[in-house]
Amino acid sequence: MSLRVAIQMDPLESVNIDGDTSFALAETAQARGMELFVYGPQDMSYEAGKVTARLRPAKVQRVKDTPGLFEEAVTLDLAKDVDVILMRQDPPFDMSYITACHLLEEISGETLVLNDPAGVRSSPEKIFPLMFPELMPPTLVSRDMAAIEAFRAKHKDIIIKPLYGHGGAGVFRLKEDDSNFDSLTEIFLTRSREPVMVQAFLPAVSEGDKRIILIDGVAAGALNRRPKDGQIRSNMVVGGTAEATELSEADKKICETIGPELRRRGLMLTGIDVIGGRLTEINVTSPTGVQAIKKLSGIDITEIFWDGVQEKLASR
Repeated sequence: MSLRVAIQMDPLESVNIDGDTSFALAETAQARGMELFVYGPQDMSYEAGKVTARLRPAKVQRVKDTPGLFEEAVTLDLAKDVDVILMRQDPPFDMSYITACHLLEEISGETLVLNDPAGVRSSPEKIFPLMFPELMPPTLVSRDMAAIEAFRAKHKDIIIKPLYGHGGAGVFRLKEDDSNFDSLTEIFLTRSREPVMVQAFLPAVSEGDKRIILIDGVAAGALNRRPKDGQIRSNMVVGGTAEATELSEADKKICETIGPELRRRGLMLTGIDVIGGRLTEINVTSPTGVQAIKKLSGIDITEIFWDGVQEKLASR
């Protein structure tokens, strides 16, 4: 019997077939004979102990502007009618996201949910790395202006960013003499009740920001994302360029250190960001980069992922 796989994701119709990781995971699953369904968090319901969703049976195809072919939506019990659920919608990591995690957590003992929803909701991508301060650049998380000013005075050249941002949005570099410091921190602190993250600037970012993909806590492949000249953000969505790369000894140490905790939290597919041998983020929601890694290195991480999924199902 083929596996029934439900993918909780942003609309399949809008994905980039040449870069989207969710599309690549679906494509490999389909090639292995799995039955695919797609849905969004808004399609889930809870009633009388059951978590259901309106899902669209789908087939994926590498056709620009038509990446999915759909049948009429059906309502299924996620605990009984589906074998695997991939939680893959993009952030923002807000209360809607957390609620989706809580609902999926209700059925994760019966259906294999990846990444584990309890692990996802307890592992915000900029906060999770704080478990490993020895691997990170000097970092402050605070709303206290006195603390932020003292951190800047100590480190001179700093990066400030929203704690729950994604895709490089809202990331600013402030040099020692930057007169925008007061105005920028005021904008951050008045528009949100959240703390900000402040880090010492890493000059090595000019050489690139490594994205390393780990499967079940083990490094499976990597790429280097080089920013445009004069820029500090290297995310592909803001114009970074992908390059082939190898793991340094510092990169390997990071992966070996965090791997056991990733496995403990049920975080099967993660993507970490490393600059100059320093860990900056652990992406657990919808990490990207597997298609670029395959193009640059030949490593097909989707095959490694589905091998691991089938091993987990067999052990259950």
